Amino acid sequence: MSETFDVIIIGAGSIGTPLAMSLAKRNLRTLVLDKEASPGQGQNKRAIGGVRATHSDGSKIKACLRSLEIFSTWQAKHGDEIGWIRGGYLFPVYMEHDEAVLKELLKVQRGFGLEIDWAGPDKVRELVPGIDGKNLRGGTWAPGDGSASPLLSANAFYREALKLGAEFHFKETVKEILSGGGLIKGVATDSGSYFSKWVVNAAGAEAAAVSEQAGVKVPVNPDCHEAGITEPAQRFFEPMVVDIRPGDKSKNYYFYQNREGQIIFCLTPQPPFWGDDRRSTSEFLPEVSRRMVSLMPGLASLKVRRTWRGLYPMTPDGFPVVDFPESLKGYVLAVGMCGQGFMLGPGLGEAVAAHIAGSPSPEDREILAGFKLSRSFSGQEKLK
Repeated sequence: MSETFDVIIIGAGSIGTPLAMSLAKRNLRTLVLDKEASPGQGQNKRAIGGVRATHSDGSKIKACLRSLEIFSTWQAKHGDEIGWIRGGYLFPVYMEHDEAVLKELLKVQRGFGLEIDWAGPDKVRELVPGIDGKNLRGGTWAPGDGSASPLLSANAFYREALKLGAEFHFKETVKEILSGGGLIKGVATDSGSYFSKWVVNAAGAEAAAVSEQAGVKVPVNPDCHEAGITEPAQRFFEPMVVDIRPGDKSKNYYFYQNREGQIIFCLTPQPPFWGDDRRSTSEFLPEVSRRMVSLMPGLASLKVRRTWRGLYPMTPDGFPVVDFPESLKGYVLAVGMCGQGFMLGPGLGEAVAAHIAGSPSPEDREILAGFKLSRSFSGQEKLK
């Protein structure tokens, strides 16, 4: 089997599927290859669904503002129910140092057009009834952020991409990235070869291994994060709550109530668990439960239905790598999303598609400018 396409994407997940939609919308013949049986079956289905533009970096803020526009208007424009809730993001603060850091970030965030403000203790208690009020100093509140179902969204984007003409081949593994004379030629899989002048690596946790096939090294290394979901409860708060205080075995944790009333929660382990082990641990639930109940005692009576473990494809500085390496013309990196691929995917898809189509706007260029492979990786994302 051999066919020719304008663009080949490796990975039908949080980045590859919305990118295929954006490319097909620009009339580029697009093929998406994935070893799984359907879209969103890698780390996408392990995401908890948060979508925020509340970041510390302009490129991320601009990309996620685009994503928010796509998520929030999807049902009205396309008719698909994707579980969207504009519940906002709340970062409650109990420590003087955290207050100073977040208030300083407000200047940056507002400068890039983010709707965000400082909420006093009374406002925080109004937003999250029952939150621990002792030493509560307030918090940052971004009402435009929200959440959606990763699997419903992935399938909605997939159906739209198909409607626009994109092709998806599932249960097909890329074995080789074909190139010659410093130019991309296509890919070889376990089912045949496909030719194209553009190949996009959107392989998530496997991005580094895929990029080795192109002879381009990328500093992406997955670490393991666990999450869980409770039984449904009557709706009693709206925001995604992010507690940035460190714990005994965790850096931070965050949770929200989805459209079905279930509390979905996740924790950032400290120290990190590097590797690709997706087995749940006995340490996660005691640690996250203790922290969540300490913050909101009313959560104590909820029963946890299940937990799971996913992979965050991390870079040294916590920022993605989205770039067009000079060493191999036509090869595109859309990797290292650091656990934020779901929220970044639709916005980055638009920016990358515009570059491939040869018509990037100034904002498209600004978004990708912060994600170069050639950067020093010496900085750190402040709101990972």
